[in-house]
Amino acid sequence: MDMFKFEKLIIWQKAMDFGEVVNQIALSFPDREKINLASQIYRAADSIALNISEGFIGQSNPEQSKFIGYSFRSLAEVVTFLFKAKRRQYSKEKKFVELYVESYYLMT
Repeated sequence: MDMFKFEKLIIWQKAMDFGEVVNQIALSFPDREKINLASQIYRAADSIALNISEGFIGQSNPEQSKFIGYSFRSLAEVVTFLFKAKRRQYSKEKKFVELYVESYYLMT
């Protein structure tokens, strides 16, 4: 059921999936990080797809570019959070690499 044009965008679909994976990892963070790091990573990961969809609702090309830029900034935040999670040993190296690579593909 593709009623909005952004639903057909592969980048939006991948961003939606990426956000769910990141959220699952954040759920495993220690309780002391639930309010701080986990909360921020949830919002940044969700913001990627949210900004893509907002940019493709009846906007002109400059507006689309602006919202895609917001998505990239949110993605950069998620990558930084992934590094933080790895350094704090909340994430396994294999999962970090998997998400890091997926982040790169979303950005390109």
